[in-house]
Amino acid sequence: MNAVAINVGANTNEPGFRGPVRADGSFAYVPIPESEPTRGPVPTYGDLAPHLDADIPARVHDDPVHLDPEFAGYPCCERYTYGDEHGVKAGPLSELSAGDYCFFYATLSVAEPAEWLPAAWGAFLVGHLRLARDPVTDYDGLSREERAAFANNAHVKRETVDARVLLAGDPGDSRLYERAVLLSTPEGGTEAGDLVTDHSGDSGRGPWWRRPLRFDDEGTTELLARVDGAGASG
Repeated sequence: MNAVAINVGANTNEPGFRGPVRADGSFAYVPIPESEPTRGPVPTYGDLAPHLDADIPARVHDDPVHLDPEFAGYPCCERYTYGDEHGVKAGPLSELSAGDYCFFYATLSVAEPAEWLPAAWGAFLVGHLRLARDPVTDYDGLSREERAAFANNAHVKRETVDARVLLAGDPGDSRLYERAVLLSTPEGGTEAGDLVTDHSGDSGRGPWWRRPLRFDDEGTTELLARVDGAGASG
């Protein structure tokens, strides 16, 4: 059992703010804006705003969102899917197999102080997919029935399907968490916690919070234990 953790979600570059995290670990997942032309209308920040416990600036309400990863139960989502066009992330993701995990982490702004939280912001696990099938690296080669599983994925909605890899999550073991799990340390968002330094293949030096993080069987087991221990899955 292996896993890769991928950075996702709103940040200070796109769209200029982060989702919040609170003292009890509750948080709001906010996607990044859509940067490419799409074949039809896609959700906007204004569509999501009434459903999220976050302040979404009015200036972005008309901006379309790149709603990826897709979490069943999240506004405008149908299934658990993820796609990526960037080789640095698509490469390690394509090496996973059915039954492995893709974890998602986001940088979140601390909305309420707590001892376990950094003062301003940190990197947090916010959800995961357990792969229901091997990663898809040839979308064009899928049958019509197989393509249907990815119909609502943001990369498939683009004018040109550009994902180098597509993941389909097992609906029984994939979820957006109710409580975030800290990857940084309480001392600061840029400081990597032990999940990164002791349990992943990453050194935790430099901008680790932007990199894909790889976990072997032992590391994946520890991630899942921390998720369960935090009550992250509800």
